[in-house]
Amino acid sequence: MKAQAEKVFKRERRHLRVRQTVVGTKERPRLAVYRSLKHMQCQLIDDTEGKTLAAASTQSKEIREALKKTGNKDAAAAVGGKIAEKALALGIKHVCFDRGGFKYHGRVKALAEAARKSGLKF
Repeated sequence: MKAQAEKVFKRERRHLRVRQTVVGTKERPRLAVYRSLKHMQCQLIDDTEGKTLAAASTQSKEIREALKKTGNKDAAAAVGGKIAEKALALGIKHVCFDRGGFKYHGRVKALAEAARKSGLKF
């Protein structure tokens, strides 16, 4: 269990380093990503007011019903497409990508590429 706690601690430290430079505004919010073993979550956050503008997750009903599994790249791509759809509905075209201390690889990369493909600009 100690090794797992060390991994989480290191990821949180990496995330804090990224957060020193990545700041979301109302015009260009921060697209924050969280990845667990079973699910993917992302939020559009305005850091100046401390508010979440939009969110998408594999736990939401519309995404969960369309997927067989929630812990794979297809699920991450579905979340990326959904958050881009919600952002464009709010009139947001540009975002700052916050990978949350996770490596830009696999599911995190799939989410980002799906969001880009759906019309968001990083």
